[in-house]
Amino acid sequence: MIIRTLRAHMRPLTAWAVLAFLIVYYLSIHPRGLSIGVLTAWSNQGTALALLAVGQTIVVLSRGIDLSIGPIMALTNCMASHLVNGGPVEVAIGMILVIATGAACGLLNGLVIVIGRMQAIIATLATGTIFSGIALIIRPIPGGDISEGLSDFFSGDFGGLVPMSLIVILGAIAAWYPIRKSVLGRTIVAVGSSESAAYASGLRVKRAKIGAYVLAGVFASLSGLFVGFQTLSGDPSIGLSYTLNSIAAVVIGGTALTGGAGSIAGSIAGALILRTIGNLLFFNDIEPLAQPLFEGLVLLVAVSFGAARLLRMTSRMEAFQ
Repeated sequence: MIIRTLRAHMRPLTAWAVLAFLIVYYLSIHPRGLSIGVLTAWSNQGTALALLAVGQTIVVLSRGIDLSIGPIMALTNCMASHLVNGGPVEVAIGMILVIATGAACGLLNGLVIVIGRMQAIIATLATGTIFSGIALIIRPIPGGDISEGLSDFFSGDFGGLVPMSLIVILGAIAAWYPIRKSVLGRTIVAVGSSESAAYASGLRVKRAKIGAYVLAGVFASLSGLFVGFQTLSGDPSIGLSYTLNSIAAVVIGGTALTGGAGSIAGSIAGALILRTIGNLLFFNDIEPLAQPLFEGLVLLVAVSFGAARLLRMTSRMEAFQ
């Protein structure tokens, strides 16, 4: 048991160690070197994916998967391009509506899976298509308007010392901690470890599974908002790549695809690793048309590592060890 616990803690630590190495290398080859501007740009590029990876991790911890998380992000991003502008009151109301929409999408996913008894991969693939269609209706082509004040605040730095986007990432970790210690959070992990054992223990399994998808929708909406703060617009076509990258970030961060074991912090490190690799390809003069090839190989390797453990299993009980 001690060895298993150590392994569970070592996986996210390994991801953070790899990220630290990549950051040092990135800063060493960047023309401007170490500066608050470079760190802010780097952090901004990874924050949206990091927030999405947090939501995906929560679902994976419950032994589920959410293929609609990217479309939810795209939908809320398009909504933000209509609603998050104007005076302070309008902006605040707009942000609340955007986050509520993300939660509602997650609730729909949870109800379809739990009450409708559909497999998560099929249910979220279907709902993701619906959400993408709604996003296209709301914003047929990229555009719109989002508060420049909020954009400058969240994509800038704090006192010239720390990127605000990095503070957002730390806030996501801090927000998950009390949830993880709550009854809901503990039940989500218990359900992912063994749903039958959780049910036999009197835990509210259905509520926990629905809650996991609602939380994923909330973090997806936060990701959609941040993309809007970066671009000052909405884009209905951004969902697919973010969905795949969120799963890869979860795997790189050490979260078991079989559920019940994982780390939010590790998934965030995985997201930042993926974005840093993209930057390294650019600054190493890799042909732009070839960059998707390398990024696809990274995704393939990441997901393969996650699946390799499943292929080595001789008993289903090993998934929860």
